[in-house]
Amino acid sequence: MKFGEKLRKRRTELGITQAELAKKAGLGTNTIINYEKGKTYPQDRKVYSTLAGILGVDATYLHNEDDDFIAEAQKQYGSRGKRQAMELVEDLGGLFAGGELSEEDRDGVMQAMMEIYWDAKKKNKKYTPKKYRKPTE
Repeated sequence: MKFGEKLRKRRTELGITQAELAKKAGLGTNTIINYEKGKTYPQDRKVYSTLAGILGVDATYLHNEDDDFIAEAQKQYGSRGKRQAMELVEDLGGLFAGGELSEEDRDGVMQAMMEIYWDAKKKNKKYTPKKYRKPTE
């Protein structure tokens, strides 16, 4: 289950509106809406702790490495990187639908795939036309 789904589930279990949660967390209502829709993820880990405290859950329940991976892909490669990362996470999630792997093994596979993704992105930079490269390349 993704961050936004966990956030919505716990918020509704407690009977808190999006506006109430936003006010308690010191965030905008649209921020909570976008979190729940999966459009954005908290950039600051403190937000996970703040939300977890309000919702009465552990911060690690709300946070997962997939969220960090997607946020970092968006930061480095824009909306296209975010889309690719989300597709990768979704496709890998489908591989584990049978439930044959332990949670630890699943995390290991996900971590390996994320590393492969970053390596491929670095190697493919040389194929990007110069006019589209960022100045630091």
